[in-house]
Amino acid sequence: MAIEVRIPTILRTYTDGAKAVEGSGDTIAALLTDLETRHTGIRERIVDGANGDQLRRFVNVYLNDEDVRFLDGISTKLADGDSVTILPAVAGGSGRMLMPDVSATL
Repeated sequence: MAIEVRIPTILRTYTDGAKAVEGSGDTIAALLTDLETRHTGIRERIVDGANGDQLRRFVNVYLNDEDVRFLDGISTKLADGDSVTILPAVAGGSGRMLMPDVSATL
């Protein structure tokens, strides 16, 4: 079963710079275990928990453009030809919104 996995820039050091790699598995968890056999260290950057049984808080995984957190998490089933995208969550900012100065137009 061939599954395309799109790799974010931050994790490409584990895939020798490849933007996408091929993997196999019947679930996201099995796919990540398969990827680990060829790209040592990548799995621990994606999963967390005592048994590696949950996605890290700031990592998003999409199956065919659907967030797996709204499916079955890393237990989400996969099929041949599926596409999995791994994306780091984006956070930050100052926490305050800058408003334009409109006093001159009043």
